[in-house]
Amino acid sequence: MIETRGLAKHFKDVRAVDGIDLTVAPGELVALLGPNGAGKSTTLRMLTTLIPPTSGQATVAGFDVVRRQRDVRLRIGYIGQGNGAGHSQRGRDELISQGRAYGMSVRDSRTRAAELIDSLGLAEVADRRVSSLSGGQRRRLDIAMGLIHAPSLLFLDEPSTGLDPQNRANLQEHILALRARHETTIVLTTHYLDEADSMAERVIVIDHGRIIADDSPARLKAEHVGDRIILGFDTESDAAGAAATLDAPRQGRQLHITTDGAPRRVPGILDDLKAAGHPAAEVEVRRPTLDDVFLKLTGRSLREGGAEATRTPELVEV
Repeated sequence: MIETRGLAKHFKDVRAVDGIDLTVAPGELVALLGPNGAGKSTTLRMLTTLIPPTSGQATVAGFDVVRRQRDVRLRIGYIGQGNGAGHSQRGRDELISQGRAYGMSVRDSRTRAAELIDSLGLAEVADRRVSSLSGGQRRRLDIAMGLIHAPSLLFLDEPSTGLDPQNRANLQEHILALRARHETTIVLTTHYLDEADSMAERVIVIDHGRIIADDSPARLKAEHVGDRIILGFDTESDAAGAAATLDAPRQGRQLHITTDGAPRRVPGILDDLKAAGHPAAEVEVRRPTLDDVFLKLTGRSLREGGAEATRTPELVEV
């Protein structure tokens, strides 16, 4: 569905995207993860033909993004970070107009709009003006507009930004349900680590315009971080004895053990310590997060990078 080779985009002296090789198969749900300025949105803009690459190649839905822009646009849906519907328009009218813009008949546009309104839970608000809708309702309307022509590939650029936790959860459910129903390939960017972890079967970590990791969330966490078992002891003597028993590093009265499948290992570890005469007073299991993965790979937190990074420069060609 997507294939790039050496895809790059430069703005004056800034290498926003610096040679990305990427393949996305039909039906995948892929999350692009990285701080502001990492190159996620710029990559999406190139793949959706909004800006041309400086160098490299990309095909989307089988068509070159530079030479066959119209063919690409007919086969994709793109939901950007801003709201796409006119504030003074009614939601249903906007959907029908979007369908007509894609060459659909009035009848087909109305039928498709009704289907999306129903599946995205917009029936009660579809005939209201967009300006009167809540943030979550507007985002669902944006998604409906991106799906009006039944694209085989949907791009979502930070779809949950600005939504409260309940609306975020609802939107995620709708996206997953639509994917299951229509077998749509989905590529999304997000700053919400739990969103990428729970929704995507594949996570691509981008930093400084390059892909630095590409795998399932579970394998990324297992390979780069692992589970951690933290054992606490009543005395430093017990902690020292336990460290010798388990050959584990000690920090004061605590032991920190990094391992795979920590929950299954805890009972055996506790039994061994008790038998050795160094029973643990406390035990905690910490499961790794995608932010831990990013910290291990880059030396900084994704949240810190996202908060501190500067915005992408103005789109000036070189």
